[in-house]
Amino acid sequence: MGERFREHYFLLLRIALLLLLEGYIILSQSVLTGASAGVLLLLALFIGAIAGKELVGRRYQLIFLGIACVLWIFILLNVNTAFSLLGVYLGYEMVSYWKPRMFFYCVPLGFAFIPGNTEDFVSFMIAIMIGIIYWQHDFVVETYRKQTKEDTIAEQTLKHNMNRIEHEMQEEVRKSYLMAENQMLEERAELSQTLHDKLGHNINGSVYQLEAVKVLMEKEPEASKKMIQAVIDQLRSGMDEIRLILRKERPKKYKLAVLQLEKLCEDCRAKGVEAELTVEGELKDIPEKYLEVVLDNAYEAVSNSMKYAKCSKIRISIHVLNQMIRCSISDNGIGCEEIVDGMGISGMRKRVREVNGILDFESEAGFTINMLLPL
Repeated sequence: MGERFREHYFLLLRIALLLLLEGYIILSQSVLTGASAGVLLLLALFIGAIAGKELVGRRYQLIFLGIACVLWIFILLNVNTAFSLLGVYLGYEMVSYWKPRMFFYCVPLGFAFIPGNTEDFVSFMIAIMIGIIYWQHDFVVETYRKQTKEDTIAEQTLKHNMNRIEHEMQEEVRKSYLMAENQMLEERAELSQTLHDKLGHNINGSVYQLEAVKVLMEKEPEASKKMIQAVIDQLRSGMDEIRLILRKERPKKYKLAVLQLEKLCEDCRAKGVEAELTVEGELKDIPEKYLEVVLDNAYEAVSNSMKYAKCSKIRISIHVLNQMIRCSISDNGIGCEEIVDGMGISGMRKRVREVNGILDFESEAGFTINMLLPL
């Protein structure tokens, strides 16, 4: 109801203004005589033409304005010249239809000076009042409405773009996570196959030789000893080969770090807190001890945010630059006025200090932990 009233308030205002104007003319000039029914009918038709203009498309509004103009002229010529003030009203209706420059809003004032029974000064003041109402609507209210509509559209567009960008970033992170996970599974499968191919035959051969030794041990002790020594050498060779395979096939530390951070974000989301990981630069350039510092501090920071911050969003960002690593963990929680070095923060400081890094905090909007680690 309120929305419909706001949408059509100017029409209601104009109809009320027209009724008041007609009532003023009728009562002040004693227009109603024996032909009062005809006068009232003409005035009703005039109101209907003005109101009906708003119910049709713009291309048909001129027809209703023309009808109102004909009715006004007929009333002016056949009823009473006191209705000249309706010409002011009709003039502003036409001006409002075309919405020309501000100067033209003074033109309808001229209808106030059409000879009639109403005093010129009173007619002119009434015309000015009507003009102010139309001018205010067309140049103030409509401008404000238009600006508000444009701002609303711009805000909705911006919000849509932000949601789209955020969705694209989340989708990109999810794809990166899946790619890293698939690569690790492939590496694990390859490791399993390699161990089976390399170590399986070695162990099977050793088992066969030990079975033979068990048979020959009493009859040919010397040959048995040689076979046992061969098995020992074969198993030692197999152990060396296992170590070589594991060193060669071990997953990269930075890939594991990304998966751990993604798992940390996933745990937050499972608890109802939106979490996002952003990585820029080459993580493979980060030394393992630096990755451990980032991981340990990230776990500590996220744990504190989940416990104390009352936040709804956590963001972890890692930027690998030419000579430095910049990492920040932030939340949109309640923040804190004073930072107290408890065991958690003291542990963060110690870990960062051990790699000659810098640690600082921001608590103005939420809480943010910044780490700068030199490469």
